[in-house]
Amino acid sequence: MPEVINEHYRGLTYPWGRHDPPPANAPFQVADGVWWVRFPMPMSLDHINIWLLEDDDGWTIVDTCLAMPQSKAIWEQLFIDFMAGKPVKRVICTHMHPDHMGLAGWLCERFDCPLWMTREEYMMCQLMTSYTGQAAPNEATAFYQAAGYDNQQIDEYKRKFGSFGSMISPIPHRFRRIIDRETITIGGRYWQVIVGAGHSPEHACLYCPALKLLIAGDQVLPRITPNVSVFPTEPEGNPLAEWMNSNARLLSILPDDLLVLPSHQTPFTGLHVRINQIIDGHRVDIQSVYDHLDKPLRVIDCFTSLFSRDITADLLGLATGETLANLNFLVHRSSIQRSQDNHGVHWYVQNPDAQNPDIGAIKTHDHAPAAT
Repeated sequence: MPEVINEHYRGLTYPWGRHDPPPANAPFQVADGVWWVRFPMPMSLDHINIWLLEDDDGWTIVDTCLAMPQSKAIWEQLFIDFMAGKPVKRVICTHMHPDHMGLAGWLCERFDCPLWMTREEYMMCQLMTSYTGQAAPNEATAFYQAAGYDNQQIDEYKRKFGSFGSMISPIPHRFRRIIDRETITIGGRYWQVIVGAGHSPEHACLYCPALKLLIAGDQVLPRITPNVSVFPTEPEGNPLAEWMNSNARLLSILPDDLLVLPSHQTPFTGLHVRINQIIDGHRVDIQSVYDHLDKPLRVIDCFTSLFSRDITADLLGLATGETLANLNFLVHRSSIQRSQDNHGVHWYVQNPDAQNPDIGAIKTHDHAPAAT
């Protein structure tokens, strides 16, 4: 049955429908001075939403798409037609992932304008792009061997290592740092920076009280959850705790009656409902992983406790990072123990001296590894 406008889905409302985005490179107005453009991407997550903000005699751009010829062609047409030759005054990137950051350097160079983003995102992007063309470090291969990878899987990881930089144009050597709760004036209105963490180190959302609007980036998506992963660069990290805490913080500081502009899928209302769904979903995942560990298991043995589908080679890295995020969360709480065998493989099991974490309902959370 065709979906209707203003359809309610799990407590959310979609003013322009759940599956009816504007055509690629055709800007659609969502609020006064705020325009939505959907850029296609050649992957399972096949699009990103870009936001164009009218800014007096020019434009502010929020996020940029991957560094691909077809994305540049869309931008060039927008510059000529819709943007009417007015200059880009600044480029704001919510975070450093390639679909958001990919063309930031190209745009900034083309318009001689500054890049605005948080410091941790900028520095992490610099680090990741520095690996381009490099061999995988021993610490990284040891990280995946510890997760239980076989030799073929390790070789495939080595083959793909350093590909991050291929999706990003050279980034500027300087940037304008934005910080949590800072206000930015764009087009005569102020927008407040709201920082989250977990999906990326220092993810920036933009909140406009006058328009009752939140540019949410990947922090709040309507029907998928962003990937929250542990990576070889910080193997003892606890990004899932950061993610849970930052989402709880959003509940406390943002009103519920906002139009949410996500980086993927379609705009919606029902911010508090959706944040609670995200938090509750992770609680279920954590409990499921804990229950699974009634005997010692490797990271790759825990996939079935989280994911309802087989983990194919293209999903292996995402599944590993997401599973480790749950395991590290439980290790940090002392709910489970980790040991290492003579081959460098890590084994996880419930801590007999700790109480059940009692984090959520005892059932498997039915989803595939997040792709964003």
